[in-house]
Amino acid sequence: MADERRELPDADEFAGPRRRLSGTWSRLVRALAVVYALAHLFVLNLYPVDPWLFRAGHLCFGAVLILLLFRPGRRAAADRVPFYDLLLAAAAIGVFLYIWVELDGLLFRAGAMWTWGDVAMGVIGTVIVFEVTRRIAGLALPIIAGLFVLYAFIGPYLPGVLYHRGYDVPRFFTYIFSDQGILGITTSVSSTYVILFVTLGAFMGASRISDYFNDLALALFGWARGGPAKATVVSGVLFGSISGSAVANVVASGTFTIPMMRRVGYDRATAGAIEATSSIGGQITPPVLGAGAFLMAEMTGIPYATIAVAAILPCWLFYVACYAHVELHARRNSLVGLPRSELPPLGAVLRKLYLFAPLAVLVAALYAGFSPLRSATLAILATVVASWIAREAPLGLRGILNALERATMDVLQLVAVCGCAGVVVGVIALTGIGGRFSQLLLGLAAGHALLAMAFTMLIALVLGMGMPTTAAYAIAASVLAPGLARMGVEPLVAHFFIFYFAVVSGITPPVALASFAAATMAKADPWKTSWIALKLGLAAFIVPFMFYLSPALLAQGDLLAILLAALTATLGVILLACASDGWLMGALAPLPRLLLAASAGFLLVPEHATDVVGVAGALAVAAWQRWNPFARSRAA
Repeated sequence: MADERRELPDADEFAGPRRRLSGTWSRLVRALAVVYALAHLFVLNLYPVDPWLFRAGHLCFGAVLILLLFRPGRRAAADRVPFYDLLLAAAAIGVFLYIWVELDGLLFRAGAMWTWGDVAMGVIGTVIVFEVTRRIAGLALPIIAGLFVLYAFIGPYLPGVLYHRGYDVPRFFTYIFSDQGILGITTSVSSTYVILFVTLGAFMGASRISDYFNDLALALFGWARGGPAKATVVSGVLFGSISGSAVANVVASGTFTIPMMRRVGYDRATAGAIEATSSIGGQITPPVLGAGAFLMAEMTGIPYATIAVAAILPCWLFYVACYAHVELHARRNSLVGLPRSELPPLGAVLRKLYLFAPLAVLVAALYAGFSPLRSATLAILATVVASWIAREAPLGLRGILNALERATMDVLQLVAVCGCAGVVVGVIALTGIGGRFSQLLLGLAAGHALLAMAFTMLIALVLGMGMPTTAAYAIAASVLAPGLARMGVEPLVAHFFIFYFAVVSGITPPVALASFAAATMAKADPWKTSWIALKLGLAAFIVPFMFYLSPALLAQGDLLAILLAALTATLGVILLACASDGWLMGALAPLPRLLLAASAGFLLVPEHATDVVGVAGALAVAAWQRWNPFARSRAA
């Protein structure tokens, strides 16, 4: 096992170099982190304040923590905070104080008038947002946002659909650093839903409830054929419900699942690919999903509970496909499971099912009509109570403070990302480029919705390769969703389609961050790991198109139609896994393999006639494999 130990990748996607502070600086940062999380809990549950002021505090003090914790470059000092970062931090606090003092005037002047103080605040605040995003989330998002800023000024000189009348500096920056841009919908989501649900995840981690999910998965599946890989898939479902980051999932669970998969015979690349693919699914796993789902609720006006219900079948199909690939790989390679003596005792694990209480409370509160904010708060309280009952990691005062600190650290990247994405959303609203881009999309697709969705898929995948999922979804949805809507695509379908591909970009080469993180942990070739993960997640590139053809897959319509769509789609993704792995009761020859892939495609198309053709084709291949002597010899 010694060869499996290595330094883990940072759980923050695209994060830059972090400082190693000690002494007074370390204590100060930890205290600020605790106060930051506590302030959000206090305001969101007990003492509401003006949204503009609250979002400004969320963004500005999040920026202060980022400036203290993250270096501007790898050559900068790692053990102290230089004067220029202190100046930037002071400027961020100054922006907040200006908004606090001038709040009534800002609300009165918004969109109509401005003062030079407003302009200075807008310029300084925007620059700080760009810088903290660069430090904690990489260059991709600031570059894209910068191009949008440039577009706001050069629009009068551009041809065709790109033309607009242009804006001067005061007008632009007082608009963009307001509730129409940086302090708008994206920061609203990160300052409310996201931080509360991240705090819930931090409390569940501090109380070791997340460890219980892994123990349950191992107890149920670790003994089976290829058991550790199956447990990895199941733990991805369970742990994914409290974590919105694919890389965080990889780091948290891959530490022990990858070595266990290696023990029973999985090669390094396959073990890493299984972990990466299982981990990205966490962002489409209800009831929490990823941060982008909260943004979806805000952008569409669709209740979050409806979005969570719509995510059930896509999540099911994704993990059924992953499980099928794991099973087929184990059969092909005659892999075994772990000895029961090395697994958590099932009886002891089942006696602790009360540790599901936080998720049960969350779901019950959501569907009882409570807001997501109140539901998350109740789930946090349930986590504390469950930890006291379990007694293994009871959350006393120190544990609660550690959980609050961890929550702040986990949310900082999203604070910066949502702020920077607000620049893009603001420019789109200010210039009207979203509507003109929709016209361009309509023209390129020649009125064909599926072709437009194919273009949308490519853009969402490319954006997701260069930035975290939330930012990729926010930008793609702002630009592309209106065009899809004009083609008759329902808002829920359009937004879920975009969100889905922003998520699966984590395993899509050439920049497959989740696959690369898992490959690092498995000491595997990153490219090989990425391509295997792509094969494991193949169904994820087909199922979203079915959302348009069959809204029943998003729980839209009557119950019988939903159940039938779920049944045929489930069979379709299993057959697709068999075809891509080349195995069904033995190795598949090329022709039966192609027929099986075609059958899977027919089953995924939501028509009774295609379902019949798909089932018939699958039965024909199964019969060939069962009774043909050549197929039996390959199976042997």
